[in-house]
Amino acid sequence: MSLGNRLTLWILCLPLMVLLLVAVFVLHLDAEWRKSALRDRVITAVEQQAPEMARAVFEADQSRLDGMAMRLLNIDEARGVGIYTDSNMAQLELGRNRAQVATAPPRERHLDTSSDLWRLMVPLDPAEREGSLSGRAWLELDIDSRPLTLDYYRRLATTGLGLLILGLLLFVLASALGRRVDTSLDDAAEALRRLRSGDFAAQLPETGAPELRRLARHVNALGDELKQSHENIQRQIEQTTTDLEESMETIEIKNIELDLAHRRALEANRIKSEFLASMSHEIRTPLNGIVGFCRLLGRSRLEPRQREWLDQVQIACDNLLALVNDVLDFSRMEAGRLELERAELDMVSLVDEALGQQAPLAHQKGLHLLGLVYDDVPSVLRGDPLRIRQVLTNLIHNALKFTEQGEVIVRVMLEEQNAQGRALLRVSISDTGIGLTPQEQHNLFQAFRQAAASHSRHYGGSGLGLAISRQLVEQMGGQITVESEPSRGSTFSFTLPLDIIDHAEFTPDAILDNERVALYDPHSPTRHALSHLLTLWGGQVEELRQPELTPPYPSLLVAALPADLDETLLGEWRNRLQASPCPVLLLINAPPLEMPDLHLPSGCEILSKPASRQALADALRRCSKAKRCPDTGEERQTRVLIVDDNAINRRLLRELLQRPGLELVEASSGEEALALAEGTSFQLVLMDIRMPGMDGIETTQALRRLGGQWASCPVIAVTAHAHDSERDRLKAAGMQEVLTKPVDSNRLEAVLHRHVGLTALAPTPALAAAQESEPASELDVVDMQLGTRLANGNESLACELLEELVASLPKTEGELQGALATGDPEALLDVVHALNGACRFCGAPELALVAETLETRLRSRGMADIEPLIEDLFQAIERLREWHATHQEGSSKVTASSTSSYKDR
Repeated sequence: MSLGNRLTLWILCLPLMVLLLVAVFVLHLDAEWRKSALRDRVITAVEQQAPEMARAVFEADQSRLDGMAMRLLNIDEARGVGIYTDSNMAQLELGRNRAQVATAPPRERHLDTSSDLWRLMVPLDPAEREGSLSGRAWLELDIDSRPLTLDYYRRLATTGLGLLILGLLLFVLASALGRRVDTSLDDAAEALRRLRSGDFAAQLPETGAPELRRLARHVNALGDELKQSHENIQRQIEQTTTDLEESMETIEIKNIELDLAHRRALEANRIKSEFLASMSHEIRTPLNGIVGFCRLLGRSRLEPRQREWLDQVQIACDNLLALVNDVLDFSRMEAGRLELERAELDMVSLVDEALGQQAPLAHQKGLHLLGLVYDDVPSVLRGDPLRIRQVLTNLIHNALKFTEQGEVIVRVMLEEQNAQGRALLRVSISDTGIGLTPQEQHNLFQAFRQAAASHSRHYGGSGLGLAISRQLVEQMGGQITVESEPSRGSTFSFTLPLDIIDHAEFTPDAILDNERVALYDPHSPTRHALSHLLTLWGGQVEELRQPELTPPYPSLLVAALPADLDETLLGEWRNRLQASPCPVLLLINAPPLEMPDLHLPSGCEILSKPASRQALADALRRCSKAKRCPDTGEERQTRVLIVDDNAINRRLLRELLQRPGLELVEASSGEEALALAEGTSFQLVLMDIRMPGMDGIETTQALRRLGGQWASCPVIAVTAHAHDSERDRLKAAGMQEVLTKPVDSNRLEAVLHRHVGLTALAPTPALAAAQESEPASELDVVDMQLGTRLANGNESLACELLEELVASLPKTEGELQGALATGDPEALLDVVHALNGACRFCGAPELALVAETLETRLRSRGMADIEPLIEDLFQAIERLREWHATHQEGSSKVTASSTSSYKDR
């Protein structure tokens, strides 16, 4: 609302409101005064005639009463008059209604003004009868006050009409004044807008009221000042532009000179890098020849002094070759010619290889060298294995070089994993060496500089290793850091962002098959790593303080030998090995060529620390095989391939099939089975049908396309859901037979007999007892007799399978909720199918029945009307958890947060 409109409203409304209030107040006072005057006039007239009327009533003079009543009715406002006695007799009534008569005589004068028709009641008592209570009379007079009210409204209407006319006049006056003010303000606003936009010719006429003239004068002065300021600024801009153009010309000349100098520097640096790369290559070529001939010379007969000289030449050549390699890598990175690969890699293998390369230096200094790869690190990743190995080798070598006693430990852990299949690994190399001061840490990663000037003389090296490692890590997208204290050791850490190829859950091989394993190793970190790994491979580990065995004897002894074995200790260990009731796997912190001669008996093995995961697994398999078959000769092995994505199913099938003369190979996916089939022949395949990736039918068809013996190799379908139409479809896809989960041992033995000619094994006593037991009368949450029977009579295996099922329930619930949230029927069917298959081997009949029913419903109707079954499934899972929590005996084994680099795939 504009200022003129507000001014109009104030001029119009304020006076009208004041006048209206005053008029109403005055009219109200006038009406009240008129009513008071009427009241006084009537009362006065009645009081004047009341004594005469009282005597007339006493004397019963009717004519005189009529005359006085008529005089009262002559009053303009009087409408009726009546004289009454206390005996309800009307002495006189003129113009009155009988119903308005009072019921009792009044004792004093009374005027009733509650309505428009007033009623005045006056007692008529002559003076001579005053105070007597008999024969009393009174006068009632009706007075009409409506003329007063009509006169009040008439005056009010007249006043309102006058105020309306006055309001119209005020509105015209105020509107004209408001328009004038608005026009002046609009002119001022327009002038200011033009001034703001740069139109300094805008001027206001200095006319009108003094205030408006003053406003116009100030606006005009502001315009003049702005115009002057604008002219000054323009002059300054022109001067500054001229100076800037001169400066730009000078800067352009300098930039051209700098660019030419920069190009010359880049060219010189490129020529230097190419020269370094070329010379490094040229130097390395003859140097490799020198190293090769030195090794050949070392195989010949040499005198001790000549052997010592040759060793020195070999050491010098190795150092020079390492320096040349560092210079070559550094020059490539400086020239930008280093390209990273993107290939599959396994961090366990990379750590093992790097540790193996640096093991001789650790053996020479008597240091413990250990690698730990945590369980959550994905098995198959994509990155540059060569450069990762190079960084690991540099950092491990540095740690060993600056450590005189103690240990060097490599740890690989998963720091972060996202939904896009990217994993961020953190690799740390910690040592117990000399440590670093903060100033030394600041100079670490600079080329050709070591932490201290004396290090190059005392420890050797060119100072390129850490600089190369930093550049490689940063080029791979990571960061490298160091934490250290003097005399307390150092920890070098770097991150690696890598792509995850295999998202499958890590499932270790059951190498030890639940066997008791005694473990002796005085070095605590190595002992913990071995204990975790042996447990991961299915062993029941018992840690020993001394390498002495007591009954009941374990199935295997894993022991660490001291590095400094004298003749006495050597004799003790020989006697201990000869008297050992079980196979022994020895670990020694010494190079393979310096292994002590312990006269190892049959079934015993000795490995050099740090032993790789593969070497340790192979040695454990040989020791276990020697225990099961101590004197068996060569015999034909029948290979059976077990293909199933569920580790529980694979383990139970292995337990059912385990026997002499049968070699069992497991594959967790169709792709893995196809890879095994390309290089190995099998006589029988047990194929799960529903698997992620390639399912059983696709895998079977791919195997048939390989040709050769695979065209006729028997493939047996193992599925939890095999109705008639499904069986026909599986046989049409190239499968010979169909086994339904849970697999019946008798049917499995018949399949082996028909297809590979193996005779059936005699049932174990536990199995026979389980088969003779009667079925339960009602469906239990857990039926251990059923689980034992399904586990081929092995009660301990049945308990382990049940434990694995319970452990997998949280993951299964998460996958179920995820599939339900996304509404994906295929994903839901995969999860339910896997749960159904696992339950069939674990003695959980209630959960198995619900999973089987839900899988049948999903296959037949999809996701329609499955809510009740989903609810039943979650309730069955919860009841199984409650049963497990109630019946579990003892505390579960605590798994260490980190695992050794011996981690099985």
